[in-house]
Amino acid sequence: MKRLTGQEESEMNRILSREDEILPSSGFAVSVMDAVRREATAPPPIPFPWRRALPGLVVGGLVLALALVAGVVAIVRVSKATALSSVSLPSGMPPLFHGGIESAAVWIVLALAAAFVSTKLSMGLASKV
Repeated sequence: MKRLTGQEESEMNRILSREDEILPSSGFAVSVMDAVRREATAPPPIPFPWRRALPGLVVGGLVLALALVAGVVAIVRVSKATALSSVSLPSGMPPLFHGGIESAAVWIVLALAAAFVSTKLSMGLASKV
């Protein structure tokens, strides 16, 4: 930090010791009060519709959990590819978890159906608002 010389310091003290009255420009107080009145009469912000969003969040969480389970199952299948041919999954498991093209087709149809339903639902809710 630069140290001020005696002349610079006295000049700085003179500038800072002036007590000039600072006046706002004309119309400033009126414009500020107009802004305050506008804010006071403005309606409150619209709250977020949590009741409408909650079902979508729950379904999204369930789909994410199902996708994670399917991913873990796929990883296990790939890592045990040689043993998988001799070991079959329990017969009580739904056919979605058995391998093959049928399983892939079912997942694709489910994904398309979920996308269609969520789009129609969101468009229907948006048109009511």
